Amino acid sequence: MAQPLRLPNAQEQHVLDQLTVRTISAEERPRWNAEVSTCHYLKNATLVGEHLCYVAEYEGQWLALLGWSAPARHLRPRDLWVGWSSQQLPCRRHFLANNARFCILADPHQLPNLATRALALCCAQLSDDWRARWAHPIVAVESFVDGQLFRGTAYKAAGWTRLDDTNGYARVAEDFYERHDRPKQLWVRALDRNALGALRAQTLPPTLAPFEKAPPPKPKRLRLAPSRMNSLLDRLGIDVPDPRGTQGRQHSWRAVLNIITLAKLCGVPMGQRQIAEFARSLTHPQRRALHCRRQPNQFNRYDVPAESTFQRALSAVDFRRFEALLLRWQNQQLGGPADPLIVIDGKHLRRSGGLALASAIGQPSQRVHATVALPKHASEILAVRQLLEKTEFTDALLAMDSLHTQHETVHQMLYDHGADYLLPLKENQPTLLALARTLLPETFSPSTGAGPTPLSAQRPV
Repeated sequence: MAQPLRLPNAQEQHVLDQLTVRTISAEERPRWNAEVSTCHYLKNATLVGEHLCYVAEYEGQWLALLGWSAPARHLRPRDLWVGWSSQQLPCRRHFLANNARFCILADPHQLPNLATRALALCCAQLSDDWRARWAHPIVAVESFVDGQLFRGTAYKAAGWTRLDDTNGYARVAEDFYERHDRPKQLWVRALDRNALGALRAQTLPPTLAPFEKAPPPKPKRLRLAPSRMNSLLDRLGIDVPDPRGTQGRQHSWRAVLNIITLAKLCGVPMGQRQIAEFARSLTHPQRRALHCRRQPNQFNRYDVPAESTFQRALSAVDFRRFEALLLRWQNQQLGGPADPLIVIDGKHLRRSGGLALASAIGQPSQRVHATVALPKHASEILAVRQLLEKTEFTDALLAMDSLHTQHETVHQMLYDHGADYLLPLKENQPTLLALARTLLPETFSPSTGAGPTPLSAQRPV
């Protein structure tokens, strides 16, 4: 039997009446992060995109924490609730915010209605605060509630509406999702009902029109005769094995890899969504040349894989064999390497779960010589050393940034490859910089002798 609702006593009601909600300062962010990481069930305080962090307090005591971030890119129930078209969605999605974090710090047996009160106060000022920080207002808000842990009572009491549950996918990187089989409740609320209704209009009212974003560029189209695609594409389905199971295969592995490869060669950014858009832009003769599946009972009409098919392929493909095939094809097309300089650089990819990449690119041809990927928290320095281990750079001139001015890295280039190197020295390496100034003349190129300018190192003779 459900427990009867307990109303606040006089002292608790006084606290609720005097409760204030405000954005935190930059100095308070570490404390906010620590509290959320400890008290919130996700144990993570990271917020994506545009975001704001709030604290609900009474006489300086923190009682609740709220975090708002950019909304989900696509939510069919939410998009139907707003009523905008697929063309309006990317231009107006930023008028929504997601209540990504909400945790109560007070004793759960005290201060009933605290969550509802804090949520209502925060929503009342969210749009003004967002406009001050991110230069545009907020019209509506959304939130996900794990129904196995919570009931969403605070949202319901604060005037939110529950829509259909999600499908059970979570974002693991920019534009990549994995199924977790734990659907969430989807709650929404309009902060301004008139403005919400205007989001579905052909033209936004003057209060919102200045903040509407330009439509995204149309997907790139392949302007290439089908007969010219075969030098690379004929090998993809043979040299890169199909990792998919035997159930539910509607499109050949060869066709899937062909489209992914062509999309990237045409400069299509990000992941499966953009690749699917590129695929839909292909003509039917191009689809046939890519070995796409012919439509049933249709002559010369061919289907392309859906976004989910590309998602599964990108998650499961053997990228090492894929890379080796692409490099062989590149060398066949461009001939032997002739670049006077090879630039090696490493980067941690944003919204990729901490993935680090190191690449060696020839200049000026932009030929890719090698790429290595290291998992979360791996050092860029280690990624570059791993790249040097797997690639041959004999008699080449290698250039890297100052992060790689390391004894072990230089040893690899000199003694393992017999390569020359070009490395900058900066003031954060005072001992090495002073030694170089002592041993090298001021006229040594590219130094001009004026101040702490970078110096080059070459293979000793």
